[in-house]
Amino acid sequence: MPSVFDRFFDGDLMDWSNDVNTTLPSVNIKETKDGFEVKVAAPGFDKNDFKLELNHDVLTISSEKQAENETKEGEQYTRREYCYSSFKRSFVLPDSADAEKINAEYKNGILDITIPKKEEAKPKDKRVIEIQ
Repeated sequence: MPSVFDRFFDGDLMDWSNDVNTTLPSVNIKETKDGFEVKVAAPGFDKNDFKLELNHDVLTISSEKQAENETKEGEQYTRREYCYSSFKRSFVLPDSADAEKINAEYKNGILDITIPKKEEAKPKDKRVIEIQ
């Protein structure tokens, strides 16, 4: 009969795969003539789970989420799993970004961050110059 110490190291008691999730969410960044669109795939979150910070032209997107499985009164359990997930991604904004006008929206599992360009950085329409 195996001892408790021996069982501590077997797969059932030492399975850490569901305890901590630090997988970075996928990010798509697209540049348009008016700005940049950053889309972060983070399903299962709430908009209040995210923290966006701008510090010296570095945009940091982070989240920490912790949930416990509830046990009703009178119930006994031999295994109870906690769910904790976190991530942190940072991006250096280009000089053309207007950091004062950044907007973010979370909908359908996607955090959508819009970073407009400064007016002087936007491409100008082609114009014909008259020769005198």
